[in-house]
Amino acid sequence: MEVVILEKVYGDRSGFEKLHRKLRSLLGDLEVEWKLSATTKNWVKVSLKGEDEDISANLVREEFGEVPYSLKNVEVGGAYRGRFTDLGKVGYGAYVDIGIFRPKPKDALLPLYYLKRTFGDKPVRQMIREFGWVDNLPVEVEVTSVEFGAREVELAFSEGQLKTIKNWLRDGHDKLFIAGTISERVEEALIKTGHGRDVKRMEELGLMETLLVLKKGTQAPGIIKELGPHLKGAVFGAIKFE
Repeated sequence: MEVVILEKVYGDRSGFEKLHRKLRSLLGDLEVEWKLSATTKNWVKVSLKGEDEDISANLVREEFGEVPYSLKNVEVGGAYRGRFTDLGKVGYGAYVDIGIFRPKPKDALLPLYYLKRTFGDKPVRQMIREFGWVDNLPVEVEVTSVEFGAREVELAFSEGQLKTIKNWLRDGHDKLFIAGTISERVEEALIKTGHGRDVKRMEELGLMETLLVLKKGTQAPGIIKELGPHLKGAVFGAIKFE
């Protein structure tokens, strides 16, 4: 049995160790062995073998979710958890990888007209910079249209995701998005640099994606400069308030 879950492993690849720990806790009492591997575009495949592989596969799906695999499984109006990809490479929107592998790998698009209607009339690259978006940041989206002939999928943010983004942009706290390492390593770096005291809140957005909400008066660029050398392979995005 194979399940491609809604997590990616990339960057320093520390996510594999963390996933093994989570699977031990989830499947430890069952007659099953598992193997983890990175598949198309760094999505994680869990391969299960043993007497309880069917039950285990269902538990894994419940715990982590599963990619749609094929374009024909993608439904208009359906909600999906995806990852930003190739941000800033095009000016007509922002691509999100929701895990479409067949008939060939395909990313879905948050079109520019939707982004402008939602966030105001500014270029998409400016939005990416101001909103702190980085590749692999998890986002929840809804499919607004599917063109099966052209194999095009268009998206909007889910209501919950939109509310979250807008809250991030107006609460006055600088924020850091860190992608490419597990939250435990971010925590270690904060302790080593003595910047734990500058963090109001830490959130795991995904297996290898962490949000740091900084205390009022603490500025994101300074923290990035300090943490960077301790988090090799990680990518930083920031929301900055003057």
